[in-house]
Amino acid sequence: MQINLAYGKNGLLIDLDDQLNITILEPENVTGMKHGKNALKYALQNPINSLPLSKIATKDKSVGIIFNDITRATPNHLILQAVLDELKHVPSENITFFNALGTHRDNTDAELRSLVSDYIVDNYKIIQNNCTDKETQEYLGKSLSGNDIYINKALMKCDIKILTGFIEPHFFAGFSGGGKAIMPGMAGLDTILINHGAKMIDNPNSIWGEIDNNPLQQEVRQIAKKAGADFIVNVTMNNNHEITNVFAGDLETAHNKGCKYVRETAMKPVDEPFDIVLTTNSGYPLDQNLYQSVKGMSGAAKIVKEGGAIIIASECSDGVPDHGLYKKMLIESKNPDDVLDTVRCSGVHKQDQWQAQVQALVQKKADVYVYSDYLSSELLESLLLKSCDDIKNTINSLLQKYGKNARICVLPQGPLTIPYISNEKIV
Repeated sequence: MQINLAYGKNGLLIDLDDQLNITILEPENVTGMKHGKNALKYALQNPINSLPLSKIATKDKSVGIIFNDITRATPNHLILQAVLDELKHVPSENITFFNALGTHRDNTDAELRSLVSDYIVDNYKIIQNNCTDKETQEYLGKSLSGNDIYINKALMKCDIKILTGFIEPHFFAGFSGGGKAIMPGMAGLDTILINHGAKMIDNPNSIWGEIDNNPLQQEVRQIAKKAGADFIVNVTMNNNHEITNVFAGDLETAHNKGCKYVRETAMKPVDEPFDIVLTTNSGYPLDQNLYQSVKGMSGAAKIVKEGGAIIIASECSDGVPDHGLYKKMLIESKNPDDVLDTVRCSGVHKQDQWQAQVQALVQKKADVYVYSDYLSSELLESLLLKSCDDIKNTINSLLQKYGKNARICVLPQGPLTIPYISNEKIV
């Protein structure tokens, strides 16, 4: 049985024994729109619960347009050009683009050009959010949970704020897209740390597919509204990164409709958990580093047995990475329990602790093996993970533990498919 896993830019073809007890789960095969540009134009001119974008952003207004960074597969070039087409009446000097980095590194000039086009880089001002620089942030008061809200000052100076993005299931915010362009995208580190803090991550409703009862997502939306989110442009995509639908307009109404659509196409029920789950992190650009690959581990954990095994194939061409504290926190910990003890200490808020926390929670349930062309076995072991040099051999080895009839699930597209046990609550 040959299975093509989403891995890096070119995929990874593996050949498994046909006699194995294998279930393959993939997102519903939604055909990409042949005329994505027309769909974007229509959505911007006929938005959900909102005036058309051209009516909101008048020529005398300053406009801030937020876009995703290099770690997301968002078709920024298509979305941003469609937005600019609706803003032809607005002078270019009144338009600023904002790279929603959150806690991620700055994108290089070459990366920006690949993301948004040479034309935008050469003709418009682009600001990359620096979450650690308080001088670039404006204080907006407190959230309903008491979190201090710091948002990029240059963005706050814009009269109109347009949030673009890509909706997919998210491992603790429920779904991506929507208000996440502002929080964490354009937020200060202190605000992000509290929103992504241990209590939020530990909440059982901070999980894939949950919106209404998700405290983390609800704070994201509240902060985005407080920052003045005027209009969102979100897309959904299929396995080939083709646009399948567009949701534009009011932050909450449009995002809710987009999340409902993704829930129906990307979340798949199974009758019972599996002994072994083989997954990916959806290939490039999502599997550029191990930090992002925790999402793939988390998705697989939803359907693995207690004491089972997860194998994740993630290229990690950008390493762990070295920036941020995710790597440091894991290396300095003895085991997953040590990680959890550290992040749950009262008053402790460290950058990237949420990713280390989710990884530790997954590892409390199952062993995690990582197949990567860029991470050595020694490095993976220092990060509390197990190394997988050959996926077929690792599966055969695990069958000696779980039995030749062990139930195996393969998620070739990683977290683009979010499975769940059918008799468990799904929102």
